[in-house]
Amino acid sequence: MQPELVSTELLQQQLSEVQPDFNVSPGIPPACYADNGLLDLERRAAFLDGWIGLGRADRWPSAGDYAAMEIGGVPLIVVRNKPGELKAFANTCRHRGSQILTGTGNCKKIKCPFHWWTYDLDGRLKVYPRMENAIGFEADDYGLVEFAVETRYGFAFVSFADEPPSIDAWLDEFDDYHRAWRLDDWQTTRVREFDVDCNWKTFLEVFNEYYHLPMVHPDSINWQYPEPDAVDDVRGQYTTQFGETEGAAALMQDTQQYALPIAPGLEGRLAKGTRYTWIYPNISFALSQDSMWIYQAFPLAADRCHVIQTVCFPAASVALDDFEKHARHYYDRIDSALDEDLPFVEQQQVGLNSRFARPGRFGTLEPSVGKFAYWYAQQLLRELGPD
Repeated sequence: MQPELVSTELLQQQLSEVQPDFNVSPGIPPACYADNGLLDLERRAAFLDGWIGLGRADRWPSAGDYAAMEIGGVPLIVVRNKPGELKAFANTCRHRGSQILTGTGNCKKIKCPFHWWTYDLDGRLKVYPRMENAIGFEADDYGLVEFAVETRYGFAFVSFADEPPSIDAWLDEFDDYHRAWRLDDWQTTRVREFDVDCNWKTFLEVFNEYYHLPMVHPDSINWQYPEPDAVDDVRGQYTTQFGETEGAAALMQDTQQYALPIAPGLEGRLAKGTRYTWIYPNISFALSQDSMWIYQAFPLAADRCHVIQTVCFPAASVALDDFEKHARHYYDRIDSALDEDLPFVEQQQVGLNSRFARPGRFGTLEPSVGKFAYWYAQQLLRELGPD
């Protein structure tokens, strides 16, 4: 049973106690992980005003490639148009509001299955049967609702805002921390989608902290992770932290012989470690010396989320004749670690669902989680307005 809706006064009080210094800050109010009554507030605050990560832009390599998604309660179509631009439209027909596309695929046009209103890949209405008697009807006025899309460093972002903030301001000095990997040259080689019985924030948090490694991954990947560097002090809407690793970070100990070449341009410590970055609110990735694995999480309910996992490699590695032979060992390691995480985040959700759950504190190895907590609290407080 879901907990009762937390009072606005208590929610504001608990959110206002979350501090930028994670060492002195409590965590996000547990109701924000468990109360479906707060979903609309969260969607408005965290998903509708800024930029949302769509994933890697090369997920849609050809004209007509599309994916139907739901982001923050908004059904969305992401599609590559004929000139090669990435477009995002509301997945809502302008006739009677039907969802138009589902899943992923390739299309020459965007056709609603209900009454066959049909749009081109730029969202313009082209086919509209039996509308000859509609007085004042102009097809040009009934194109799909379009949203702003930007691509940076190989990642695609969408904004639902009428006047989106600058994507370069959103990311700010992101390039300073990630330039050495030459991210524009990396290629997507696998995409998986699945649902998890936990809050979307819970899923991304476990991916961004070292604290759980010896408890959850004692015999698999814990050996790879010595103490990381301190979290970087950044100005953009993200958090990032680098740490050296033992061997290739995305391979198990007994498959290190399948390591791919180090990414072109990497040297020194960067060639021996992994940078974990969380671009707020919903996309996080691990950027190692030879591979990158990405997670996007979207709320379906307070205690359930949809996850997209993407794996990428430098283009030079993908071009190798024996790339697939090596890549499958990377996929196995990434999936195995995920399989170990999932029971714990689902068990965590059971505890968070309790009406007696209270905000906790952050340990030394959870700085990125603490940084996100402050960002998230500020978004909700801004949406709630003055006390």
